[in-house]
Amino acid sequence: MRICSLVPGVTEIVAALGLAEQLVGISHECDYPDSVRHVPVMIEPVVGKEPASSREIDGQVKQLAAAGRRLYRLNENAFRRAQPDLILTQDLCHVCAVTPDQLAEAVRSLPSEPLVLTFSPSSLTDVLNDVKRVAQAVGRVDRGEAFVRSLKERLDRIAARVSGRPRPRLACLEWLDPLYVAGHWVPEMAALAGGHDVLGVKHAPSRETTWQAVAAARPDILAIMPCGYSVDRTIRELGQADGVRSQWSRAGHLGATLYAVDAASYFSRPGPRLVDGVELLADILHPDPRRPLDPARAVTVEPAALAMESPT
Repeated sequence: MRICSLVPGVTEIVAALGLAEQLVGISHECDYPDSVRHVPVMIEPVVGKEPASSREIDGQVKQLAAAGRRLYRLNENAFRRAQPDLILTQDLCHVCAVTPDQLAEAVRSLPSEPLVLTFSPSSLTDVLNDVKRVAQAVGRVDRGEAFVRSLKERLDRIAARVSGRPRPRLACLEWLDPLYVAGHWVPEMAALAGGHDVLGVKHAPSRETTWQAVAAARPDILAIMPCGYSVDRTIRELGQADGVRSQWSRAGHLGATLYAVDAASYFSRPGPRLVDGVELLADILHPDPRRPLDPARAVTVEPAALAMESPT
C-alpha cells in the first residue's frame, strides 16, 4: 500500500504499526520517528518559514485568514508522483494542515481515486480510536488493538500512581503572545495525570485569554506549551526582552511554579505520544526524586529569568 500521511500524529501511528516503509508522502511537520524523515514532503507552510515570534506568527495567520488565503501549499506535482492508495488527513485545525478543499482538488488530479481518511480528534479517547481506524485501513487490526492496549496499560499505571493524591491546580497555555489556553485533549491529559486544569475545557478548542484570567484561576503550576514548540524554542522566546519577556514578566507574580514543556512532541500532536505527555505531566504534578525530569522534555522556568515588572 502507498500511504500519504499529512498529519504528524497519524504519521506516528503508521510508523507504530510497522508501516513506515509504505509511506510515500508526509507533511513538513512529520519528523518522528526517524524512519519517516526520508519520505517526500507534500506540503509547505506559507507562515513561519523564517524565524518569527509567536506574536508575528499569530499576526500572519490572522492576516491570511482575513484575506481568505491558504496557510499551506500542496506540492501537487509531488503528490501525483506519489500516487497514494491511502491518504490520511485532518479537519480539526486549518492552521495546522492543508484544508479539505485543497486536498480534494489534488485528489481529482490523480489517475485513480485513493481512499481518504479524515481525522478530527478532540480527546485522548478519539486518538486511541484513530489508531484502530488506521489499523483497519491498512489491514493491521490485531497490531492496532495490541498497540492501543499497551497505551491504555500505561495510562492505567499513571492512574494507580496518582490515585488518592491531592490534585494541583494546573494552567496550560499553548501560545505565548497572545496568550491561548490549551484545549481539546490537554485538559483530559491534566486530569489523567492527577491535576485539575483551571482554565481549559475538555474537548473544546483552545481560546485566547488574558493575564487577568490566568491570575484569577490561581494555578499552582503553569505549563507553558506553545503549539509546535520545543523546550529550547520556548525558552529562547521567553528571553526576548523586546517582546514576549515583557509580557511574561507577569507570570512571576502568580505564585505558581512554571514549567516549559516539549509541546511539539507531547501535547500539540494528537498521536500516540500524548500518553508520554500524560506521563510527563504526572512527573510535574507529582514529582518523584527517582524520576528526574528530562530537560529535553520539561524544565522549570525561574521567575527571576523573566523581566520582573509590577503587575498591571
